[in-house]
Amino acid sequence: MRELVGPCKNVDAVRVVPHRTETHLRVHTTTTLLISTMHRLAPLLAGALLSASSSVALAARPFVVDDARVVDQGACQVESWVKSNPESKEAWALPACNPFGIELTAGMGFQRSDEPSSPAQRDYQFQGKTIFRPLETNDWGWGLAVGVVRHADINLRQNLLANRYFYVPISKSYWDDKFVLLTNIGGVDNRDEKRRGLLYGVGGEFYLTPRFMLLGEVYGATGFDRFSQAGVRYWIIPDHLQVDTTYGFQLTGANRTEWITLGFRFITKRFY
Repeated sequence: MRELVGPCKNVDAVRVVPHRTETHLRVHTTTTLLISTMHRLAPLLAGALLSASSSVALAARPFVVDDARVVDQGACQVESWVKSNPESKEAWALPACNPFGIELTAGMGFQRSDEPSSPAQRDYQFQGKTIFRPLETNDWGWGLAVGVVRHADINLRQNLLANRYFYVPISKSYWDDKFVLLTNIGGVDNRDEKRRGLLYGVGGEFYLTPRFMLLGEVYGATGFDRFSQAGVRYWIIPDHLQVDTTYGFQLTGANRTEWITLGFRFITKRFY
């Protein structure tokens, strides 16, 4: 996961069923935001591809339930995605490196409301993740992730984020890695709402081919709403360049909301 539970403010309070023209406008706005984000990441992508070599496949954002794996020691990655909500748009970029056996992430998210008078929101996320039992083929593994979010404002319940959080990722491989079961359990401390909770998530990766997979998950926190996502992921360059898209929706609560995402991930070779 990458990113985690969070009882916080939810700007997507009311689901609005758009007219066809509004849907076209949302798709156009999301595409424009993606192009702008990818333009900023282009130099990093170029460096990653020029130095690419073999790496291990990992679960990645925008999916929330995390796996018991980290990027190779001495390597780096960038997870980036855009998200279209009924009343706002998000863009995220989370660079991470593993210098000494602990994967360190430092990134940010940006949200722009569809209401012109509403100010933009920025969140800054910092996380450390380590593995105590590596996940092997037809076996299981587990680890620990701990993180903080500064200026925690952006759809934290959907994104499973909060001011402070931790979780234990536990993963189990079946049928020679054709299916990987993902489970997360942990805790979250949301100072803005003065609430704490137990976070949880269950998901799965279904490999249809070595490059193409289906993904699904359900996640939430005690005393707060539950959410679900489903989507597809494809390796453009195996183990180095990945694209995915998801559809997510709220399972509980009075005000149901939906969203779509488009994400890219780049993984480098080991630098040492």
